[in-house]
Amino acid sequence: MDPFAALADSTRRRIVGLLSEEDRRAGDISVHFETSPPAISQHLKILREAGIVRVEKRGRERIYSLDPEGLAAMESWVSDTRRKWNGRLDRLADMLKEEE
Repeated sequence: MDPFAALADSTRRRIVGLLSEEDRRAGDISVHFETSPPAISQHLKILREAGIVRVEKRGRERIYSLDPEGLAAMESWVSDTRRKWNGRLDRLADMLKEEE
């Protein structure tokens, strides 16, 4: 799944916010929501498939954390897009100054 599409959901954005504070078990995440634990597990699955979250087995527990590689890829896309738009806007500003 596209990471930006995954983050279009407010519950998944809140999960990312929780994981930005500390790594957590699915149960520790689900207590912050009114939705059922299976629904939170489904959200975590989508975030994993999008490369935003990773899971590590520690004994019988599954610990969820943010995936720095996935987040870096998103940040790179945003930076590239910002750079392109800044260049376009700078050229537009130059054109407008020339017309004055």
